[in-house]
Amino acid sequence: MKIGVVVFPGSNCDHDAWYAFGETLRQPTVLLWHDSTSLEGVDLVVLPGGFSYGDYLRCGAIAKFAPVMGEVVRAAEQGMPVLGICNGFQVLCEAGLLPGALTRNAGLHFVCRDLWLEVVSNSTAWTSRYELGADLLVPLKSGEGRYVASEKVLDELEGEGRVVFRYRDNPNGSMRDIAGISSANGRVVGLMPHPEHATEALTGPSDDGLGLFYSALDSVLAA
Repeated sequence: MKIGVVVFPGSNCDHDAWYAFGETLRQPTVLLWHDSTSLEGVDLVVLPGGFSYGDYLRCGAIAKFAPVMGEVVRAAEQGMPVLGICNGFQVLCEAGLLPGALTRNAGLHFVCRDLWLEVVSNSTAWTSRYELGADLLVPLKSGEGRYVASEKVLDELEGEGRVVFRYRDNPNGSMRDIAGISSANGRVVGLMPHPEHATEALTGPSDDGLGLFYSALDSVLAA
């Protein structure tokens, strides 16, 4: 098994995602540069947090045109598990793999703090290790983390069980307290908080984020 962590110019959490899989879980993990044109040998992909291409135009709007994203989109459409964290979530929405958009936080302030998430769905490739309703303590650090979508899309996400995480105490004005969502098949998940910063209790607020990474390994082994 091999995990690929995409690196865009401006990514700053790529090594944290690499560490979660490569050091904490001891799985072969590679960094994939933005101009990569092949995912050969890679079994799952993480799009990390940061400020891809300086967040010019719109967060994730330029990153979606990177050569590697063409490969990620094709792999996701064929069922490869893909996780987008923070800026990675923004990229997934811009690339059309997830619906909606991430906009400026309510109050227009950058939010950086540990917070509680509720697990709303454990039927995705990234959440099977969690109990429904479980509380996760993870860090959030974003200025454009407010999830928005039309009422129709929000109703579809709710009705199809594709809301994956909710904020217990909404820090950014996200509609319906949504912190993370999934694709229709549950293989692609995007969330604004950072589970890769919550994999070791010694250095993070908890190790609650590990469940996402173990879940993904399970999904690949079960395929």
